[in-house]
Amino acid sequence: MKQTHILILEDAPIVREGLKSLLDSMRNVHSVSIAGTFEELMHMLECKSFQMVLIGPHYLLIYQSQIQQLRSQHNSIKWIGVQYSLFSEDLLNKFDGVVDVFDDQEILSAKLNKWLEAASDEDSQNRESLSKREEDVLRLLALGKSNKEIADELTISINTVITHRKNISQKTGIKSVSGLTIYAVVQNLISLDNY
Repeated sequence: MKQTHILILEDAPIVREGLKSLLDSMRNVHSVSIAGTFEELMHMLECKSFQMVLIGPHYLLIYQSQIQQLRSQHNSIKWIGVQYSLFSEDLLNKFDGVVDVFDDQEILSAKLNKWLEAASDEDSQNRESLSKREEDVLRLLALGKSNKEIADELTISINTVITHRKNISQKTGIKSVSGLTIYAVVQNLISLDNY
């Protein structure tokens, strides 16, 4: 199973640090990051790729619309509630899963593996191949061209370039230009000789 990056947003220090300690000791968990605030969580999601977010359910009550938006932007991330108090079933059902503070390492590991396997299956089913035009845009983007330069070279509008870039990011699950460049090399759309 691939290495996993997990982000935790939880106010209670004992719960947060306990989760981090358990997760850090698991073989398939590569890194565990902690967000101090909801704003920090949003920033970290933009800067780094995570497979899972563990979050206190009360954040769903406070930031419901923002969390919905984040879930649609980062649809490959599993959102897991951290249950340590009485939260309604309706609230907990809005998560992809729930960990309980009474879960030991074995149970936590089994739950994480189940959710990550489900995410991996969904990912492979949802991945579409790039169209020829999207490959052209990706190739030029990977070669360092700006949106305007790509539009000019392919004789399309800048808005069309932006739409293709969004589709490429959605289909590949890669947001950064450097990540897309590596993807383009791996897919043989460009060669390292181009640099």
